[in-house]
Amino acid sequence: MIGALRSSMGVIGVGAAVPERVMTNAEIAARIDTSDAWIRERTGIGERRIVAEDEFCSDLALAAAERALERSGIAPAEIDLVLVATCTPDAYFPSVAALVADRLGAHAAAANDLSAACTGFVYGMASAVTHVQSGMAENVLVIGAETMSRILDWDDRGTCILFGDGAGACVVSANAQSERVVALELGSDGSRADDLVVRALRANPNVIEMNGREVFKFATRVMVDSVTRVLDVAGATIDDVDWLVPHQANIRIIDHATKKLGIDPSKVLSNLDRYGNTSSASIPLCLDEAWADGRLQKGDRVLMVGFGGGLTWGSCLMDWAAEPAGKVQ
Repeated sequence: MIGALRSSMGVIGVGAAVPERVMTNAEIAARIDTSDAWIRERTGIGERRIVAEDEFCSDLALAAAERALERSGIAPAEIDLVLVATCTPDAYFPSVAALVADRLGAHAAAANDLSAACTGFVYGMASAVTHVQSGMAENVLVIGAETMSRILDWDDRGTCILFGDGAGACVVSANAQSERVVALELGSDGSRADDLVVRALRANPNVIEMNGREVFKFATRVMVDSVTRVLDVAGATIDDVDWLVPHQANIRIIDHATKKLGIDPSKVLSNLDRYGNTSSASIPLCLDEAWADGRLQKGDRVLMVGFGGGLTWGSCLMDWAAEPAGKVQ
């Protein structure tokens, strides 16, 4: 699925939230056969955030959403749709989105979760864009939120070193003032589903199982292919991109794509070393950080690319519409 359009819609607010607890590589190494140096060399991760026992996906999602709304100047009552991308909801139902909408006071909003694992935020952005473009919604709140620590086998060195918890949110609005480019590309390959899976009702329920070698091969290929396709449909080149925001899975995947695409590494956003793989939250966490420290400016062309369980992938090219951090109180 691929397409491009020009529209006045855009991201007008961004926010993020992470748990207070920091888990270092040394803490993991005290439990299983690994080391800080081994983890850093193979993944680029130095630490990650872990939720408290009484902290849930909806709590992180709500905190990120509140910050995004405050910065956008949009009141909860003006939100038409709340979308939460997550593979670690509080419950099978109700949706995290419904809980967040209620706690925000967005009582007029439709609300639903979507499941595309680490690609979830890009899928959420695609849904937001199409709702706004069709006229069904004026303001959409897109949230990526995960408590990945709840579905880890802490004795599995291949997975427990990788993941962390967090949330990020964006407000996509029809009123972004000036015409902007939006291009999207989404895909999936369900024949590869068992390469990255959390089984609900079969053997080994509710823990991540991953064929690391196959997922790595898939990710390095599809990340470059998806970015290339979305740039082609937008009539753009990699030189037109101000910021590449990849899903934060593994530094070797990011480095491979950076070299293959020929983009300046200084244009690639990453905070993998401090948060690990936060699945659907990883892209908006990067956006929030880059906006807050002033790197991400209004009018910048941002290219987001995700890949993960499904197996799924997706890219979203969008001109940034949020005001600079210094202008937002």
